[in-house]
Amino acid sequence: MKIGLEYISLQLYYASITIFNLKIIMKILVCISNVPDTTTKITFTGDNTEFNTAGVQYIVNPYDEIALSRAIELAEGGKGTVTVINVGEATTEPTIRKALAIGADDAIRVNGAPRDAYFVATQIAEYAKSNDFDIILCGRESIDYNGSQVAAMIGELLDIPSISIIKKLDYDGSTATIEREIEGGKEVVSVSGKFLASCAEGTAEAKIPNMRGIMSARTKPLQVVEAVAVEEVGKISKFETPAPRGSVKLIPAESAEDLIGLLHSEAKVI
Repeated sequence: MKIGLEYISLQLYYASITIFNLKIIMKILVCISNVPDTTTKITFTGDNTEFNTAGVQYIVNPYDEIALSRAIELAEGGKGTVTVINVGEATTEPTIRKALAIGADDAIRVNGAPRDAYFVATQIAEYAKSNDFDIILCGRESIDYNGSQVAAMIGELLDIPSISIIKKLDYDGSTATIEREIEGGKEVVSVSGKFLASCAEGTAEAKIPNMRGIMSARTKPLQVVEAVAVEEVGKISKFETPAPRGSVKLIPAESAEDLIGLLHSEAKVI
């Protein structure tokens, strides 16, 4: 029986399509926070019970930018997709678009005011449960509250390994090799399967969006989902600003005994 070359070519074509469709694409979820710029002057209203948002410039949390940059690197070359998720109201969408301009493929905004770490972690975990992500990355902490709580809570809620404050992340498609600093050295962790990691400086260099990224961010998908009900487990009762610095006393070099006396009686450090 003779088989024509056209038939063989057609079969090879369909075989290549089947192999492509069976290719496993890694899915990465990156959690981003909407935080005040580091140059913003922080004030409070309502008898120091509420943060004053008037005139505040917001940015992507810098540690989350590091996590996003590493996610984009891991997904390069068609290896995966990167989704960013933010828990916040409509005012956070410019920040989300910035993350899309940096290189994320799509974005999710959970429509709700991020009242505390447990609320935020629960919203992210609920979305992740139904969307089967291979890797979840976030920053080590947000620069506004510096709580370092959300990442660990998400890991617990999803019942997956959670590695905190990492410095390096390599991934071969099934197993991650992660480095983190510990007192007196570093720790190397190997993780198979789904996991979550919070990123610190050194994990990746933050990326600057180019013009092409900025233009494409306008049309990338940004889905809004409603927040789920979460029990309120804590509430901020009051904010306090740091005490102003005191005046400086200059002691002549030849009066060392006066300096020692002040360190003992006023500064109380000796």
